[in-house]
Amino acid sequence: MSLTDSYKERSQSTLSGHKLSNTTRIVLERQNLLSIWKKDPTQAISILRASTQAQFYTPDFQDQLFALAELTYLHARKHTDRAEFMTAALYAYAYLNPDGPESAKPNPYDVHFRQACDLYMFALTEAMGSPVDVAPQRWTLPFGTLDLSTTPAQKEWYGYTLTDFRPTARLSVRGIKNVYRRAGLGEPLAAVPHPPANSQISFSITDKLRIPVTLLLEIPNPREQVFTNHVSGRLTLATIDKTTSLPTTDGVIPLQYDQTASRAISLSNAVDWSIEYKGFLDGNLFNKRAQLIAIEPHQYGHMPVVLVHGTASSPGRWADMVNDLLEDPDIRAHFEFWFFSYATGNPIPYSALQLRDALNRTIHDLGGTQADPALGQMTLIGHSQGGLLAKMLTIDPHDALWNGLTSRSLASLNLSDNARQFLKQTLFPTPMPEVKSVVFISTPQHGSYLADFSIAHLIGRMVTFPASITELTQQIIQGNAGALNVDMNPSRLGSVYGMSPHSAFIQTLAAIPVAPSVQSHSIIPVLGDGPLASADDGVVAYTSAHDPRVQSELIVRHSGHSTQANPITIAEVRRILLQQLAARVPDMRIKGDMNHTNITRIGGDYVIPATWGQQKP
Repeated sequence: MSLTDSYKERSQSTLSGHKLSNTTRIVLERQNLLSIWKKDPTQAISILRASTQAQFYTPDFQDQLFALAELTYLHARKHTDRAEFMTAALYAYAYLNPDGPESAKPNPYDVHFRQACDLYMFALTEAMGSPVDVAPQRWTLPFGTLDLSTTPAQKEWYGYTLTDFRPTARLSVRGIKNVYRRAGLGEPLAAVPHPPANSQISFSITDKLRIPVTLLLEIPNPREQVFTNHVSGRLTLATIDKTTSLPTTDGVIPLQYDQTASRAISLSNAVDWSIEYKGFLDGNLFNKRAQLIAIEPHQYGHMPVVLVHGTASSPGRWADMVNDLLEDPDIRAHFEFWFFSYATGNPIPYSALQLRDALNRTIHDLGGTQADPALGQMTLIGHSQGGLLAKMLTIDPHDALWNGLTSRSLASLNLSDNARQFLKQTLFPTPMPEVKSVVFISTPQHGSYLADFSIAHLIGRMVTFPASITELTQQIIQGNAGALNVDMNPSRLGSVYGMSPHSAFIQTLAAIPVAPSVQSHSIIPVLGDGPLASADDGVVAYTSAHDPRVQSELIVRHSGHSTQANPITIAEVRRILLQQLAARVPDMRIKGDMNHTNITRIGGDYVIPATWGQQKP
């Protein structure tokens, strides 16, 4: 036979169909139970149970215990019997966790070892149902009773209470490139965290969030208990960020998680993709929505990474990047991700002020850098227009932005106090002291050529602005005619006009460097292999995105404007974060070159060293 067919034959089990594994078939044959199994499966299982109990710790015991798990699972599946599924899980657990001599341990190289883990997981999934009830409970099984205890404190997660535990075993993930699962034992779940009643933090854990959880049914002395008429055990909950394994009397059990599936549920439930266009056209859309959200509560010592999306976009566009970055143990242990949403049609300085205010409120509510110095080690990552917002938080222009718009002083204009203060906040920014690093991705530092197209102007005129912007423009037009060197018509104040290469704002902003206290990096995608002088990503020209003053610049060839999911882009963000971590934690030794020049190009593609970011032993 072919090697493919050979593999299928060797790994065959009821997990992939209705045929028994070869080992289980041999057990039935040697016990003279094969014909009985075909006629009366319940009787065959009962006879095999009695026979196995009588052969405790004999050479055939392990194979018979596995056969009991597989046969019971198949029988339960035919009848959709939850009690039988629970029984199959108990047999599988007993097979995997012996309570006898060393020789009783299953061979980890045996294909049945992993199959038993899966029998345990799928049997628990069927037995516990959806949502899973993690509470003390009694089961009536085919051979007796099962009592399970729990600990209520297991549901507490950084002050949040975990609820609505949904199994992920049946889920197929689409739309995210890499699906990560952590192998081990347990039933993978996705849980909803509910905040404490007195929570006053200005950003929130999105109420659509699902976090990866696993449920472990543990049985002390399982091989002895499973052959009695009463079994006692406990249900143990664990979260991926706190517990990756559990100690037992017989060693350490690694726990199983479906982390990408949980993230995909969150994304599917939380992201209204139509909001990308609504958020561009309706400048008031986020007046009653949280603009800054997180995917986990703040943990002491974790440095915030703030992701700012671009025009007509949303936080969902960061899904692949965050999914990959969270799989790096150093990043997961030292960083956390915050997402900023904004009405992308509004003027860029106004949106930048919203970002600054949201971050300041959050830092204050978390106790400030006095409570946690890591809050003062923030990284801003902005894509496209989001990069311009990030830059506005990292520059010290004094009056350069203002002078680029008018030759008159702010004090000389006929404005209300509120309007004057508003202009001061938006056009006289200072570097935000908590920001230590900024990453520009596909950022039109000198504007986007698309913003000069007539269709872009037409769309820009469809944007509605918040009342504060409309009132300000009316004051300037009515009492300060000709004061500014820009058209103050509200329809020409939006982000589209602000990103035109001919915009006075973008020209002035491009000339202002990032403050020396902030590390700056550029990731610039371009289409094709042509010379950079004429290259672009379909939206922004290389010459516009290029800033010679940044600490590092990476060109991502063969990538369009939306490069956030490109593996080269993600690897570069990972490198930057790990470099920042190494600078903050000098004793941490990062394996591999921290310079992106060790990216290798093979046949037009780029290959990232797998050693990046792995900590040396």
